[in-house]
Order: sequence, then C-alpha cells, then structure tokens
Amino acid sequence: MLIANAPCSWGINYPTGNRYSWSQYLDEVSAAGYRGTELGPFGFLPKDAARLSDELARRNLTLIGATHVHTLSDGASASAFLVTLRELSSLLVSLGANHLVIMDESNVYPKGQEGVLDAAGWTGLVSMVRDAQKLVEGEYGLKLSFHPHVGTAIEKEIQIDRLLAETEIDLCFDTGHHAFWDQDPLAYMAKVFSRIAYMHLKNVDPAVRARVLAGEISIAASYGAGIMCPLPDGAVDIQAVMQLLADRGFAGPIVVEQDVAADAAETPLQLASRNFAYMNGIKS
Repeated sequence: MLIANAPCSWGINYPTGNRYSWSQYLDEVSAAGYRGTELGPFGFLPKDAARLSDELARRNLTLIGATHVHTLSDGASASAFLVTLRELSSLLVSLGANHLVIMDESNVYPKGQEGVLDAAGWTGLVSMVRDAQKLVEGEYGLKLSFHPHVGTAIEKEIQIDRLLAETEIDLCFDTGHHAFWDQDPLAYMAKVFSRIAYMHLKNVDPAVRARVLAGEISIAASYGAGIMCPLPDGAVDIQAVMQLLADRGFAGPIVVEQDVAADAAETPLQLASRNFAYMNGIKS
C-alpha cells in the first residue's frame, strides 16, 4: 500500500512565501521514506508537467493527487473556481494522478462565526460542489472528493450528512479533523464507507482538544498548541482505522498529514519520518 504525505506537513499552505522551497520539500518527503505526495497549494510545485514529472521521478515519488482550498462560502467566486479546477485537472491528468480533493476555506469566516452559512450560502456551496464534480469527473475523468475541515461549513457530522444527501460527491475523510470535535472517526467511517474515496490520516491531542471544547482556546490557537499530534500519540486509534480500511478493501489514496506545533521539538522531516515508521509498523 502506497503511503503518501503532503506539503502541509512542512507548513506549506500557500504557493509562495514558505519556509521550504519546493525542491527542499521533495527532497525531504522522499528522505522520510514516502513514495507518494500530494501537489500542495497550486503553484508551489512546478506547474510545468514535464519538469515536475522529472523532479518526481528523480526522487522516486508518485503524484497521487491534489487538495485544493477555495472560498466555497462565496458564491460570486464560482466562475473563478471552475477556471482553476480546469488548470489543476489538466496538470493532474498530464502527470497520471487520479484524484482531486476540494475543501472550504476557513480563514474567510469571522472569529466566532467559523463555518456559519445562511441558506443562500449553503445553496451556493452545494451548487459549486455539483458543478465541480461535473467538470472534474465528467470532462477530465478524475475522481473528485470533498474534505470536511475544522472551521468551515462542512466539519460536523450533521453537515457532512447533509452534503452527502444533497450531492453525489464522495469524501476525503480526515481522521484528525473528524476527531477534533470529539466525533468518532471509526464509527462514522463505518457508517459512510461507500462514500469515502480518499483518506487523510491525522491524530488529535486529547488534552488540547479538551481545552478547545471547554472554550479555553480558539480553533486557530489550537493548531499552534499542537492539537494535531503525531500519529502514535493521539486520541484516534490509527491502527484500527487501517484495519477497517483493510477489512473493507479500501483502494483509494492514504495520505499522512502533520500540522506542526509552534513549540515542536521535532522538525517536519523528523515528524514525517516518525509517522512513516509508525505506519510501517502497522503494515507489518
């Protein structure tokens, strides 16, 4: 089973202005043992397909897909969204990747109103998801999935249920984001397994989560406090997650992600290596 990682594990959330260059990222994700990678923010890795193909091959890496963040709360951005998806899908097809993941942008919501949409906003989000699926799957033959994410309009189970009921899109299921609000990832995976096409593996520090649930720290502050901890250390039973995937014959991508705490004692490379060793231990 190919286990991949993603640029976000190196703190790379935007195309430019990152601490690591794209070549440094590719060197380190390969050095950590991974043979697959996501594209990261569109424009971080080279957009030239031939060049990127060469750079990946030189490091024995496979591009498995991309996760694209968009302001799905803004219906006026629908046209721009589709333009970007066309360019992104074309690149993925050129490189032999099969998956594209979309998710809502969290940073646009006011503090204390994270993910809050009125009826018109929800209708607009659903419309953009439907149009995106028609484009990405119908015209490019890729598999499109939706990533529920903390601080957005799709994060709680009731919201995910509603999205699945009102669209035909499947999920990129993230164990950490699901467990952030003390929801049970394993139970929900079992419930909606036929609608899971892509996996992100993260874990949650239960002590930091308790502070969030008690209102002591904000969602934003929790990331710096290390709420997303290394895979072996958190509240989610990752071994049980992998067993469920194996028992159900899951064939989609599996991507390890690691948000780095502000006071982390380990570098992104060290964390990625530790998570990879843990995953290898599960497989053995």
